Amino acid sequence: MIADVLSEASARMQKAVEVAKDDFASVRTGRANPQLFQKIMVSYYGTPTPLAQLASLANPEARTLVVTPYDKSAMKDIEQAIRDTPNLGANPSNDGNIIRVTLPELTEERRKEFVKIVRSKAEDARVSVRNIRRKAKDDLEALKGEVGDDEVGRGEKELEHVTKSHVDQIDEALKRKEAELLEV
Repeated sequence: MIADVLSEASARMQKAVEVAKDDFASVRTGRANPQLFQKIMVSYYGTPTPLAQLASLANPEARTLVVTPYDKSAMKDIEQAIRDTPNLGANPSNDGNIIRVTLPELTEERRKEFVKIVRSKAEDARVSVRNIRRKAKDDLEALKGEVGDDEVGRGEKELEHVTKSHVDQIDEALKRKEAELLEV
């Protein structure tokens, strides 16, 4: 029973770490990256649809991304969605077949803003991991009548170890992203 609680908590914490890494990938650095566009939603026939389902994304140059729509009639909607996306500062240009998106150089001030955004996302992930730990700890406390206090104590120590390892993973991903953002 204790093992079940710990394995469920660990799996949920790992999902929180993965979400944090995905969030970090959506914050742009000095280079164009197709992952920046993963969360852009395009109004396609009135339905919000992820850009990745409507077009292929290619990265021919460091600061340029080429978006090739599968359906040419969606070109204007895709272009508008990219233009309206905050934190990109991109101005897409359309030649009738493809959309070229050139990302502007990041100023030092803009880089520091992005670092703040990434730190906020990391803190949200840490809070999520701690909430999972709290629920697992409550579940372990509920087992005290069924199993011995020593076993519950060992389970809580193991839970703390698992929590620390997941928080460390978030911190490590944050460190890498900050270094990437501040790199000129």
